[in-house]
Amino acid sequence: MSIFIREMKMPLTIRAFTIPDENGDYNIYINNNLSDEAKQKSLKHEKKHIENNDFSSNELARVIEGEY
Repeated sequence: MSIFIREMKMPLTIRAFTIPDENGDYNIYINNNLSDEAKQKSLKHEKKHIENNDFSSNELARVIEGEY
């Protein structure tokens, strides 16, 4: 498993998101409009989802997000 981190322009309402791919790798997209501190915090948050195997969970996203 690999983690690829990319920055891209997004609306300010979106800080980051992660998409698992067909190879079992994870692609983390970080909003490039964020401050460096906010980018690091968002990256840590997304990595927590990977560590907790949230992408295999049957829980609703709002429930999972409420845990962090």
